[in-house]
Amino acid sequence: MNTRLPTYFVSHGGGPWPFMKEQYGDTYAVLEASLVDIRRQIGNVKPAAVLVISGHWEEQELMLSSSAQPPMIYDYGGFPAHTYQVKYPAPGSPQLAQRAADLLATAGHEVSLDGQRGFDHGTFSMLYPVYPEADVPVVQLSLKHGFDPLTHVKIGRALAPLRDEGVLIIGSGLSYHNLRQFGPEGRLASHQFDDWLQMVLKLPPSERTTALLHWGQAPYARNAHPREEHLMPLMVALGAAEGENAACVYHEDEFFGHLAVSSFRFGEPVAA
Repeated sequence: MNTRLPTYFVSHGGGPWPFMKEQYGDTYAVLEASLVDIRRQIGNVKPAAVLVISGHWEEQELMLSSSAQPPMIYDYGGFPAHTYQVKYPAPGSPQLAQRAADLLATAGHEVSLDGQRGFDHGTFSMLYPVYPEADVPVVQLSLKHGFDPLTHVKIGRALAPLRDEGVLIIGSGLSYHNLRQFGPEGRLASHQFDDWLQMVLKLPPSERTTALLHWGQAPYARNAHPREEHLMPLMVALGAAEGENAACVYHEDEFFGHLAVSSFRFGEPVAA
């Protein structure tokens, strides 16, 4: 039986959406179902921990959350009052934070531990459907300022051994992230860029990496990602499973009525 966990890049949705069913109705139903399905894909085996690379945390050098009980970060505005009181009380894992730091340092990356960092919505909103009981330890890894694609692929390469240690690696961002064009004006860019992603991820691994490193040459790339912080988690998830197959595990053509959005898995699902 395959025990190596796959890695994921997930489009995490907007703000605290799992806690706004009354307001959103079934807007996020397809995304939610895809996140719930991650449990099935890894064989319904609870991982030792989850390492999340969030598009909502960037630092000059890499940082890992190392608190045993991370607090909450309500990094959004204009939502109902109750969304600033939600809790996702998953424990942290100082041990995983140190293990990941050691792997990154050995690979030549500057990295530090942050004992105060909490869960931002790129982590808790995405994980709530996957593990609603918040009973799996979670560590967050920052992005590195500058968003160099190769650097983030190398970060993933360094973290790859964690997959054999029961750690589920998830890059949490959005395949389309232009908040100024999140309606009908974003239809063309989101669909063109998503079509490119789908095509590239079917390429042989070496060609796939090369294409993604030059993502800025894709159709409507800068319309889809004026600032690429929500795309860089994809590079880490790719790097951690670089030679393995990719699969689209979530896709909508009319998200919020107009947008194409997707999530991807790298590596094979674990046999149940």
